Amino acid sequence: MHATFRQLRVFLALAEHGSITAAAQACHVTQPTASMQLKELSEAVGLPLYEQVGKRLYLTAAGEALADTARAMTEQWSHFEQTVAAMKGHTSGKLRVSLVSTAKYFVPRMLASFVGRYPEIDVAIEVLNRDGVVERLRRNADDLYIMSIPPEDMDLDKQAFLGNPLVVVAAAGHRLANRRRVTLADLADEAFVIREPGSGTRRAGDAHFAQHGFRPKVRMELGSNEAIKQMVSGGLGLGVLSVHALAADPASEGLAILRVDDFPIHANWWVIHPRGKRLSPIASVFLQHLASYREAHARRKRA
Repeated sequence: MHATFRQLRVFLALAEHGSITAAAQACHVTQPTASMQLKELSEAVGLPLYEQVGKRLYLTAAGEALADTARAMTEQWSHFEQTVAAMKGHTSGKLRVSLVSTAKYFVPRMLASFVGRYPEIDVAIEVLNRDGVVERLRRNADDLYIMSIPPEDMDLDKQAFLGNPLVVVAAAGHRLANRRRVTLADLADEAFVIREPGSGTRRAGDAHFAQHGFRPKVRMELGSNEAIKQMVSGGLGLGVLSVHALAADPASEGLAILRVDDFPIHANWWVIHPRGKRLSPIASVFLQHLASYREAHARRKRA
């Protein structure tokens, strides 16, 4: 059986994007070239690797097995390239990170300082909801993953690198906005606009409310922090959000943080990867960068 790295890269792009056109664009080749490479690869394997249902392509069992193998091969080759670069005194290559949507408010700052220090490193970021990041984690599709609530059914290495306080927010002119103390009983008749089921913020909020015997009246479930802020500032309900999703001055967004008993909910941001995964040299350097960031952040809080 003969297959080239070029064919495998096109096939992995097909597995990722679900269409030959998108795979060709991702690999910077023409669609006829991508189609020919995929045809030759299928002929080399001797079994169909994908099938078309409607407008989308789906991998067959043989295709899924090949995708897993090709992923492992390309990861090992990238690891080798980075190791050789390190032997030459260079830090170069690509870092792949998946992160949940709330992390997009602060991770770019960390990456900017990282890339500023190592300009020869390219960074590929996937910003998804929690379920999307967990799905990529299960496929081992990236070097590292950033989320607030790691899945409990996987064997993971994880490092906490930043606090993730969750607060109750209201419109700036809300009747409770200037109260020095707000109890959960005060919120019994308030409507809530909250994240969709499955998000880390929603899971943490639901667990906290259940622990205190409180059932919020949910008016809306939305998949975006920005949408929640717009609805809350418009007076359509209260929200539970990470402080990282808010401006330094929440009033500039038409919001107020309520001083609710037993809030903020104290959580952490975690950087994780499957236990036993052989990290690339670049991923290891990025973990060191996050550790330095964590120490600097702790020093600023103590100052």
